[in-house]
Amino acid sequence: MTDPTFPRGAEIAAFHDRCVHTDRWEQDAPVQFESGVWCFIERNHRHNSLLWAEEDQARRKQVPDSEIAANKRAIDRNNQARNDAIEKIDEILLTELAAVPRRPDAWLNSETAGSMVDRMSVLSLKMYHMNLQTQRTDADEAHRETCRQKVLRLKEQRADLAECFDRLLTQAREGTAYFKVYRQFKMYNDPTLNPYLYSQK
Repeated sequence: MTDPTFPRGAEIAAFHDRCVHTDRWEQDAPVQFESGVWCFIERNHRHNSLLWAEEDQARRKQVPDSEIAANKRAIDRNNQARNDAIEKIDEILLTELAAVPRRPDAWLNSETAGSMVDRMSVLSLKMYHMNLQTQRTDADEAHRETCRQKVLRLKEQRADLAECFDRLLTQAREGTAYFKVYRQFKMYNDPTLNPYLYSQK
C-alpha cells in the first residue's frame, strides 16, 4: 500500500476481495488495522459482510418469528456501525486535507470518499456471491450464464467507482475538488428520536 492515509481504489478493491474470499472472515479473522483510515475501511467492510449474512437470513420463511426479529436487530446494529465507519473514513481523510488551500472554482463532490469505499465494499460482496451462482450444479446453464454476465457488469461498475475515488482524492489534494462529512443521523436507532422508543419511558 503506497500511502496509508490516501489509499488507491485498486488497493481497497484488492483488500475487499481478499477478505470475502477468506472463509468466515467477517466472524473469525483478527483485526488487521488498529488505527488510521485502513482501520475504518476494514471495519466498514466487516459490518457490510455481517449485514449481508443477516439480510439473507432475515428472508427465511420456515423459522420462528423470534429468529427473524434477532436478524433485524443485528441488521440495525451492523448498519449503524457501517455508517459510523463511513463517517470516520471521511473525517480522517478530511483532517489530512485540511491544510490544502481550496481554489475558488473547486467543485463539491456530492458523494464522499467514505461513501465510495462503502459502495466498493458492497460491490465486492455482490461479485463474490454472484460468482458463486455461476458455479451452482443445481441450476441450469441459462441461470449460470446470466450470473456470469452480471459478474462482468459488477466488475465494470467497481472499476469505474475506484477510478472516481482516485480522481476525487487527487483533485482534493490539489485543491480543485472537495467533499464534506455528511452525518447520517439514523433516527430509528436513537431512543431520544424514535417515538416508539421514547414513548415507552
